[in-house]
Amino acid sequence: MLALVIGLLVLRFLPALPPFWLLAVLSAAGVMLLPFRSYPIALLLFGFTWACVCAQWALDDRLAPQLDARTLWLQGQVVGLPEVTDGVVRFQIEQAVSRRDKLPDRLRLSWYGGPAIRAGETWRLAVRLKRPHGLVNPQAFDYEAWLLAQRIGATGTVKSGELLTPASGAGAWRDRVRQRVLATPAHGRAGALAALVLGDDSGLSATDWQVLQNTGTVHLMVISGQHIGLLATLLYGLVAGLARLGVWPRGWPWLPCACVLACAGALVYGLLAGFEVPVQRACAMVALVLLWRWRFRHLGVWLPLLLALLAVLLWEPLASLQPGFWLSFGAVLLLILIFSGRLGAWSWWGTLLRAQWAMAIGLLPLLLALGLPVSASGPLANLVAVPVVGLLIVPLALLGTLLLPVAGVGAALLEGAGWLLHLLFTLLTQLAWWLPAWLPSALPFWAWLLVSVGALVLLLPAALPVRSLGVLMLLPVLFSAQLRPEYGRAEVWMLDVGQGLAVLVRTQGHELLYDAGPRFGEFDTGERVVLPSLRALDVRGLDLLLLSHADNDHAGGGVAVSRGLPTLRVLSGEPDKLAPSLEAQSCSRTHWRWEGVRFSTWLWTDATNGNQASCVLRVEANGERLWLTGDIDSQAERALLSSGLSMPAHWLLAPHHGSRSSSSTSLLAQVKPSSVLISRGAHNTFGHPHAEVVARYRAQGARLYDTALHGAVRIHLGAFEQAQGLRDHARFWREK
Repeated sequence: MLALVIGLLVLRFLPALPPFWLLAVLSAAGVMLLPFRSYPIALLLFGFTWACVCAQWALDDRLAPQLDARTLWLQGQVVGLPEVTDGVVRFQIEQAVSRRDKLPDRLRLSWYGGPAIRAGETWRLAVRLKRPHGLVNPQAFDYEAWLLAQRIGATGTVKSGELLTPASGAGAWRDRVRQRVLATPAHGRAGALAALVLGDDSGLSATDWQVLQNTGTVHLMVISGQHIGLLATLLYGLVAGLARLGVWPRGWPWLPCACVLACAGALVYGLLAGFEVPVQRACAMVALVLLWRWRFRHLGVWLPLLLALLAVLLWEPLASLQPGFWLSFGAVLLLILIFSGRLGAWSWWGTLLRAQWAMAIGLLPLLLALGLPVSASGPLANLVAVPVVGLLIVPLALLGTLLLPVAGVGAALLEGAGWLLHLLFTLLTQLAWWLPAWLPSALPFWAWLLVSVGALVLLLPAALPVRSLGVLMLLPVLFSAQLRPEYGRAEVWMLDVGQGLAVLVRTQGHELLYDAGPRFGEFDTGERVVLPSLRALDVRGLDLLLLSHADNDHAGGGVAVSRGLPTLRVLSGEPDKLAPSLEAQSCSRTHWRWEGVRFSTWLWTDATNGNQASCVLRVEANGERLWLTGDIDSQAERALLSSGLSMPAHWLLAPHHGSRSSSSTSLLAQVKPSSVLISRGAHNTFGHPHAEVVARYRAQGARLYDTALHGAVRIHLGAFEQAQGLRDHARFWREK
């Protein structure tokens, strides 16, 4: 069983899927090994083959390349619960059909300013479809892996549509329940109640998510194994308590009744929550634990965990691509490790303290490996939140939802659950302000391995004298630092922020960020992409934040970055148009030197619009030069050429993302770049970079580095080397 699990998990780390003929050979080898009783090797090969076959099926179900960025009329049924954020309706449809070509089984669509959409409805839609594509940055959320794990074969933007048939089926029933839950006042926490009851987290604001992340309590608002397990435990405990009190019917054996009732309750809760992959995983684990408790307790505590892990991976091998898979099974493994060998009884508060201690220490290596924030206040927050949510709020919310048809009763119970949630969020907000989450820098493998061993040592029984060494082994988390550029050289990162710009320039002792990415409603790339990437690169503060101008795609994330990192100075070509909290100063023509690396800025004083007012930055290290040009157009380019600055450079950031109004022939003739950087979103509506501009660069003989094609791009300025794109680091689920 363990060999089969390992074979299934290898999929997560593959750079590319093996060809079909190789999988056939491996399967045949596994069959040939069976007569020799080499079961572990055979099962490992079977698990690996099955995982690769399932992954290939999912990849083959992606949108055909010839349909990428095309608008098609299609018809399909809405599944899941649609979300509405900032006027954008997001939903998924299945069984979509089009006259043009075959479509993937599941699509994720966005409709800007669209009408109310209900689960179970059938729509005819005009959609601009796109193959799965996400931003690729250091330690950032891997959207493409998430889409593949959800078996979503394409995304798209709805242009128009018409409703064909009204809502029907289980999805429509869930949607009606959601509407009734959201209609209750619940002290302003109806959205959180919908998350706990139905798994619909669209009612939680960005502020709520930030509070949950800072306090390490995100798992409480996402239906997971904890919620399913707590409900099953309550139902099991109810029957066991009645039996102990002597009021349970003697003709009914209490143990099988308790197990069946708990399993049925977990399954109903899972169906109410939509029965997505995490919920399926939780229900499988609960069912196997209950079966073990009923009939197979003599086999030990590790067997149910291994069986649950095996059941989940055989049913959906792609589950290993999601961080929640590793965290949920890791948490259960830690609890078994802590409690399975205990001697004597512990008090309830001692049990809670030990559980939180185990989670805080034991999950640290997983959080580091997955690039997730570490919450310093998490143990304290969970010590209060876990019992309150699991024992009070969730039962009240479920009972209130069940009794909504009873006039006044269900609404009153939901109101009570909302009041408790309001108090809990008030407490969590204070804790988040006191001890916000910390995103450690990416550790080298040896340091991560040392931290992992240290965490394991700290969780060993207290009688062992080596436990004190575990504290020393955790020190790399605090003191490990990445290598800095040599004197006279610089490290440059053009981050992948979609249709926007953010470039990090690092010298031996200083950090400069040129632009901070866009902000779209509640999605702030400064907070969601730039900050995590900077922390992963061991940036602990900015000496200069240079926002070229005030356009959203360049300055939208500036406030989030300055709030998340100590920032000594902010410059901009349009300081008066930026948020007052930035305290930005006007960019002027100046130059300075950091550790042998020379910097120069230039601003066109006669600019008539924001793009022309972009503050331009020139960086030179060891004779290798880079121009960062913001959104200047051809007129500003002519002014720059007549400024007297030395223009030839090895690297040029394409002005205005490669717009047709920029990158003039005269600019290219004088700069003579050997490499050009293009920061833009895939399939952007502006058509950047323009075909004529690309042709000019290619005629110049320049090599192009495009974030839409290469992801984040890293340059060792001063080494005269080619750049490295993170998308070039192969993962089988990423577009090439």
